[in-house]
Amino acid sequence: MRRFLVLFTTLAACASLWTLPAAAAPSSCGVTWGSLDKSSANYSTATVGAVRSGRHDCFDRLVIDLSGPRAGYRVGYVDTVTMDGSGATVQLRGGAYLQVMVQAPAYDGAGNSTYHPADRTELVDVRGYPTFRQASWAGSFEGQTTLGLGVRARLPFRVTTLDGPARVVIDVAHAW
Repeated sequence: MRRFLVLFTTLAACASLWTLPAAAAPSSCGVTWGSLDKSSANYSTATVGAVRSGRHDCFDRLVIDLSGPRAGYRVGYVDTVTMDGSGATVQLRGGAYLQVMVQAPAYDGAGNSTYHPADRTELVDVRGYPTFRQASWAGSFEGQTTLGLGVRARLPFRVTTLDGPARVVIDVAHAW
């Protein structure tokens, strides 16, 4: 009888663990963005001034700062990111690649560069990011600027534009 009570108590304790909520397990954070191309047509008199990044609980963020009014964009997964003008391949780390095109140049009306990355192959330091693997320069040509963003896998992303100052923001989720 004593063995039966010990067995019954052990089974009851194990069963109660299965009914506890999985609070420690991260969810998909309610991401509903999808992985299809995103775009907004709005050529701008703004110029690209800086590129920066950040890590958040549910996504990694790339921000393209503009000096001037809000600009349009085209962002989508591609097999190969190519340089503006030449079409040369931009080498990127990662399992998937986002081509990020902002409808604003990285040069002023006199042709002077408005964005001076220290390293065109490593625009931002993404070491330790859950999703981002590399952000690289792909050029600025005929009023638009293109970047390549290497990510861990083809994951959902969203693109927004913000004012004060103007910027284009790309968020790539850590998971589906």
